[in-house]
Amino acid sequence: MRTAYREHLDAFANDVNDMCNVVIEVLRNATHGLSETSLQSAEQALSLGDELKELKQRSTSRAFQLLALEGPVARDLRQILSSIYIIEDLDRMASLAKHIASTARRRYPEPVIADPVMGYFREMGRLCLEMAEKLKAILENPDADVALVFSADDDAVDDLHDHLMGLLSNRPWPYGTRAAVDCTLIARFFERFADHTVAVAGQIVYLATGLSPHDYRAKRSEGEEQAEIERRFEELERQFSNFEWPKAVD
Repeated sequence: MRTAYREHLDAFANDVNDMCNVVIEVLRNATHGLSETSLQSAEQALSLGDELKELKQRSTSRAFQLLALEGPVARDLRQILSSIYIIEDLDRMASLAKHIASTARRRYPEPVIADPVMGYFREMGRLCLEMAEKLKAILENPDADVALVFSADDDAVDDLHDHLMGLLSNRPWPYGTRAAVDCTLIARFFERFADHTVAVAGQIVYLATGLSPHDYRAKRSEGEEQAEIERRFEELERQFSNFEWPKAVD
């Protein structure tokens, strides 16, 4: 009975990992379609929607089946609960990437983004793709410390988003209203994609430790402080052990 339960849990985990792989492909093709004005890449990103829908339905069904029929405890329960949230975030990430691909397809054969500002969007796409690939790695091998790094990656995407909003609102914009709307929306899609990777990383912290990212970060900081105190006491003990007290004079 326990062997069958473990097989169901492993199949569920594999579905979540496969869903992340498809999200990466959607984003990769959407970003290429945007940056290189590639209709083929944009359509390839959009064509993965059916596969994503099937994976989401199957993994969600398995999650509820495991909760209702198997009675998971402790870490297994955390895995199922956190994965339910992860599935929703991955689905939203795919939708955001498809919005980018849809815009690229709609504007074809014209480029969506003017060349002077395209570099910012290429960098946002690169950062988001890198974050998604990191997610794939820690979904396969959950690591709370690696998951915490996603906040810093997200800050880099936020900085690019804020800079682009500054270009659109604080300086003369020579590329027209339609281009301004497209730039605003696509920058927002990338920024929200990065936010969802942080949300998934937070669920991985919970899966691995049973703590929220905030609580785990505080606990880790406390542990580092305690380790530093212990190191200093060990150093003092070594100094005392080598210290020769002066002999008493008769």
